[in-house]
Amino acid sequence: MHRCYLPNADFSAPALTIEREEAHHALRVLRMKAGEECEVFDGRGNGVRGRIIATQGGSSLTIGELQPLPPEPPRAQITLAVALAKGTNTDLIMQKAVELGAARIIPVVSERTIVRLKPDEAEAKAEKWRRTVLEACKQCGVRRLPAVDAPQPFAALLQRADLPALKLICAITPQAQPLRDVLEPARARGEQAAVVLIGPEGDFSPAEYAAAAQAGFTHVSLGSIILRVETAVFMALSALRYALGIYD
Repeated sequence: MHRCYLPNADFSAPALTIEREEAHHALRVLRMKAGEECEVFDGRGNGVRGRIIATQGGSSLTIGELQPLPPEPPRAQITLAVALAKGTNTDLIMQKAVELGAARIIPVVSERTIVRLKPDEAEAKAEKWRRTVLEACKQCGVRRLPAVDAPQPFAALLQRADLPALKLICAITPQAQPLRDVLEPARARGEQAAVVLIGPEGDFSPAEYAAAAQAGFTHVSLGSIILRVETAVFMALSALRYALGIYD
């Protein structure tokens, strides 16, 4: 079933009007017609199911016969902070992070990050990734739109005051603890928020590992096999999703 994004939607209204890009995609790309069912969500966890009752060319559609969707179950707040990856791998990471329950995604530029962006390029990339995240929400039925920050320096990330108390950095250092040994006590404590930091293909530098530890990040190991950045992201998010108990 197709899903339309309508921020600030009034779900108490008898009908909803979808316009601009959302309408164009539904009517011109997907060739949807009056009488077909679709869902509308606001990016904050709310949504309705309805039926297209009218269209205006390819510029707007009206959805009526609205039925509220069941509330989304409570989810742990997982923040993914990940170094920019080469090629289209960051796009893939954004998409899969949505499917695996990330609530916020923070692209990071570390010492060994190969991809470098100018300030205007960084914001343009962030907007592109936000569109990728929105499309992923539509595809997998997630109604709460994850936040996507503009790329920021590693040092700036460590100074953020809005990060959860449970801070993890995936590491291949001698002091790294098995991820399981850190998550099991967190699960027992009922932790419902965490940030996981994953480095570039060249790994974090020793100075960055030390700075992260100083900022309260626990070094955790994903095992003895050296993983690609995107694989490490999938594994870490899956483990956090399981450990923090957000399967629904």
